[in-house]
Amino acid sequence: MEAALAEELGEIAALDKTMTVHNQVPGGVHCSGSLQDGWRINLHSRIASRVLMRMGHTSYSNENDIYDLVLDTHWEDWFGYHHTIRVDVTAVKSPLKSLEFITLKIKDAICDRFRDQFTQRPSVNTRNPDMRIVGFLDARTFTIYLDLSGEPLFKRGWRMETGDAPLRENLAAGLLRTSGWKPGVPLFDPMCGSGTILIEAAQILAGIPPGMRREFAFEKFHQFDPAIWADIKASVKPHPLPAEPTIFGSDISGDMVIMTRNNLNKAGIRFDVPLKQIEAQEIKAPTIQPGVLLTNPPYGERIGVRGDSSLESDELAKEFFSAFSATLKQRFAGWSVFLFTADLTVPKLLRLKESRKTPFFNGALECRLFRFDMVSGFNRREEAKPKPDQNPQ
Repeated sequence: MEAALAEELGEIAALDKTMTVHNQVPGGVHCSGSLQDGWRINLHSRIASRVLMRMGHTSYSNENDIYDLVLDTHWEDWFGYHHTIRVDVTAVKSPLKSLEFITLKIKDAICDRFRDQFTQRPSVNTRNPDMRIVGFLDARTFTIYLDLSGEPLFKRGWRMETGDAPLRENLAAGLLRTSGWKPGVPLFDPMCGSGTILIEAAQILAGIPPGMRREFAFEKFHQFDPAIWADIKASVKPHPLPAEPTIFGSDISGDMVIMTRNNLNKAGIRFDVPLKQIEAQEIKAPTIQPGVLLTNPPYGERIGVRGDSSLESDELAKEFFSAFSATLKQRFAGWSVFLFTADLTVPKLLRLKESRKTPFFNGALECRLFRFDMVSGFNRREEAKPKPDQNPQ
């Protein structure tokens, strides 16, 4: 989602002219600006997983080079020995053998610096740390970061209940952005589960920042100014509520519909998002105006399939997608249909040719966002018009 994140960061940068978006890298985007810009990204970014502030960067040949850089970093400017810490390390093509040993060296360097200055050191808490420190190694260089976010940013603070396989919130936001959906365009999720796609869209429509209802690690930094943070949040202007519904959802499960309704309420959505309990094969377009149908169709045991075979080999899945395809062709002329799935045979099961497929990862699972354009008049025949009477009486 690097391209989607870079686009979003450009929009956040426009809020305050102190931030610059730089290059995309595998798994992220580099940008620079004031510390408050880091706060704004945490508040406004729907796509990012976390915001990391670079504390140091060096070339290395062994673990001692990493220890020296971390020991020379002024951690005490940011947090105290009374805070708990956690260290995580990732590497790409590093010649060093043990990430666990590197993690230990980073932790030792931080603790040694505090012990040298204050005779006390931070404690480690791997579950709920106050401060997360992240190390990254490539083949030649090492970078150390301080995490501004704390809990991953997909945790918006509203989720009470989930279905069997909920999408992460930032993945749902990335799907919405990739689909090209904009507020005001009808949006329909006919297999909505616990409602993640609908809630992300509804918060965008309402102008509710994703980070408005949660806390962040930077609120524990020495440099944190609650008054400035309050001003940043107060500058958010909610959008006027829509007069007519434009976001719609349904699910085969009544429990999921209730769960979605509860989650919408917890997420601060104060306008009508119509929800129905109905099988996906039976749905009808909820608006006369064509829009975007975006959904994460069930697969595997979510539609009662047993075993690990692909959807294509399963009769239940074949029947489901055949019926769903007929519904799309007959009732969704003019709509853009987006299906997010880990099963690459879905277009074949639907007997539809995708107009685009975008690769995504849902955790470690490689997925695709398939786009199908339901052309107006698709699969319909014009009624035969009666011929004019050639011999009028």
